[in-house]
Amino acid sequence: MALGLQSPFLPIAIGFFGLGTNYFRWGGQGLFGYLKSSPDLDKTMAVWGIFMGGFMQFITGVYLMVGLSWFPVYTAKAPLYMAAVTFTAYGIHWFAMGWRRYISAASEVEGWMAVAFALISILGMLVFFQAGDDPVGILFLILSLIYLTEIPTRLSGWVSGGRLVAFWQFIGAFWLMYLTYGVVFNTALGQNW
Repeated sequence: MALGLQSPFLPIAIGFFGLGTNYFRWGGQGLFGYLKSSPDLDKTMAVWGIFMGGFMQFITGVYLMVGLSWFPVYTAKAPLYMAAVTFTAYGIHWFAMGWRRYISAASEVEGWMAVAFALISILGMLVFFQAGDDPVGILFLILSLIYLTEIPTRLSGWVSGGRLVAFWQFIGAFWLMYLTYGVVFNTALGQNW
């Protein structure tokens, strides 16, 4: 039963900001080697990973899915459905990565995880480019590059691959902040970024 409500207030800026913050921290550390890893630093990075990248994306995905299904208040269903799926998946992904880092567990298995996330990133790229949302399509291109680089880095021990993953993350952080600004300016001020 549709309630006849339409909302222009999409929560996607929340998810973009959470992931962008994570990519500045994780990508910046991996790319520039500052700050050096230690057990205490890894726990701090993990907590931020769980709550910024994990929780902010997860809540965005759930909020979108509920708004598309239980209380249908959004009109652009096809791209938003893809956003709901990926925000939810990426949020849980950051819960797992953050927890792994918090308990100092091995990271090699993330190479297999990266296969699934490369595939969902490519799917997101295809959906958003076909829907005409090039800025979000570019985000999914960057995400695809992160995970396609992560696969050989984790599974074969490609040492310099870690720095390349960090580079893609750092570039992605800037793009995510651009998207955050775009969504907020478009929604709050009626602009067209």
